[in-house]
Amino acid sequence: MPQLTALDAQFLHFETATNIANIAGLAILDGDLNRADLQALLERRLPYVPALRRKLAHVPLGLDHPYWVQEDDLDLDYHVREIGLPPPGDDRQLADQVSRLHARRLDRRRPLWEIYLIHGLSGGRMGLYTKIHHAAVDGIGGADVLAALLDLGPVPAPTPAVAPERDSPPPGSAEMILRGLARLAGNPAQAVRFAARAMPHLDEIPVVSSLPGSRMLSGLARKVAGSGQAPELPSLPAPKTPFSGPVSEHRRFAFVSLPLEEIKQVRKAFGVTVNDVVMAVCAGALRRWLAAHGGVPRQPLVAGVPFSLREPGAGGNQVTFMTAPLAVHLDDPVARLQQVRLAMQRIKDRFSLAPARWLRELSESMPAALMGLASRSAFGLVGQTVPPINVAISNVPGPQFPLYVCGARLLTHYPVSVITDVSGGVNITAFSYDGSLDIGVITDREMVPDAWELADDLRAALDELLNAERELPQ
Repeated sequence: MPQLTALDAQFLHFETATNIANIAGLAILDGDLNRADLQALLERRLPYVPALRRKLAHVPLGLDHPYWVQEDDLDLDYHVREIGLPPPGDDRQLADQVSRLHARRLDRRRPLWEIYLIHGLSGGRMGLYTKIHHAAVDGIGGADVLAALLDLGPVPAPTPAVAPERDSPPPGSAEMILRGLARLAGNPAQAVRFAARAMPHLDEIPVVSSLPGSRMLSGLARKVAGSGQAPELPSLPAPKTPFSGPVSEHRRFAFVSLPLEEIKQVRKAFGVTVNDVVMAVCAGALRRWLAAHGGVPRQPLVAGVPFSLREPGAGGNQVTFMTAPLAVHLDDPVARLQQVRLAMQRIKDRFSLAPARWLRELSESMPAALMGLASRSAFGLVGQTVPPINVAISNVPGPQFPLYVCGARLLTHYPVSVITDVSGGVNITAFSYDGSLDIGVITDREMVPDAWELADDLRAALDELLNAERELPQ
């Protein structure tokens, strides 16, 4: 039976009434999906989706990270729910409902996921909101979970003939305690190893990179290790914005779809990547929003950008976090795009030499028994004093062909991600699907009351780049 990694456990421990670690997706389907059919599909496919059939088994006295234990009597009536929108059933009503659902913590006594069928959406459509805890999956893993419920055609594929192996039971309480004590005894040595390994990467670690002397030590350590040619990362003090600092317990959600062909048109015209264009569109949108709400800072924002470390067959969280300047202070959209390109290329060059595993290694160096208190205290302190980033931005590639759920075609799929005291009150996550870039914007209600304004700014920011592309000499 797998045990949660230290990084998986971090997502459990930092949760409070305001820091909620749910990741989710809002699928919009063509047609009205039947709850009984969806439950029947889940019944057939759950054995092949480990993240949906496991619940937590806690170690006595909290001496070690929890284990996953298989739930044999899964209550699908609890996990699959139905709600309806009142007329007219428009997109804003749908987003408001998702905002409320996303802010609710999952019951840790059960497998950490819920699905909501949302009826009453206008135009003969239906919403399918799927929520799972970040301790169980990261962004890529969450997309994999959704993929297990999808089909390539209107007729569901048959269940594989060979059933997957069952999880072995977790160790007994006595063995859990012994393992926990052994890990506790090894934590000082693990912390020393982390400190030694982290020395060449101090300039990659938020908060630490801003401490006096950290960049000099980092560069010196790389030279000693023989990697002195690694690209230097810029110093990134995060400016104060209306969405910086501790978040409340309330969320706002909005979404927008941008034609992927238009994104690629900009990519080709300016010789950049699709991800560069996505980042530049976010920069342009945030600049427009800041201009209307207190003013644009004179320096770049700091974006937190997750990078996947996923290996084939690996479960749980296989992710790290890098920071990148977001040139909202530049008025010219092309200049913003070129600054994004340079920043992202520098990070990629650095990452290709030595993938940034500091987040996982830092988690592993902390005693499990103290991780909960340490995580919550650190989040509260950093969020109130020196937030290392202003906004979280992620871009997840998806399939470029139609998919179906119980015969209903998937029209769009909008990610619904996480905001925290450390990351600030805005998260913009994009998912490319079937010729469209589907973007979900989650905000803190007190900081950004109207997430739709920011979603509209994303469309306007792409239009700026398209207009600049048309003005290029032929």
